[in-house]
Amino acid sequence: MKYLCMVYGEEAAMSTIADGECIEWGGTLRKSGRYLAAEALQPVRTARTVRVRNGRTAITDGPFAETKEILAGFYLVDAGSLDEALEIASKIPPARIGSIEVRPIRELRAVN
Repeated sequence: MKYLCMVYGEEAAMSTIADGECIEWGGTLRKSGRYLAAEALQPVRTARTVRVRNGRTAITDGPFAETKEILAGFYLVDAGSLDEALEIASKIPPARIGSIEVRPIRELRAVN
């Protein structure tokens, strides 16, 4: 089953984790056969939020979260169980200073 491991933390603290450490850990994950995708996100100041209400599109700056923690990146993994996905998430380097939210992927089904 696929799981999305979302990396959250304070933006300033995230810069204390070296890119190389995350790249190295990603390589380890690839070798395990559990890696599907991973990306780091640009700073939150580059974010835009899009909402469509009554056919009208509104675009605003930022995510407007009521927290200092921001979504910094993600890992998409293939794990045999939630427990295995949680074990994988515990090894993501930013877990030491932030948090990793683990959620199963819901496969969309086409309606015929």
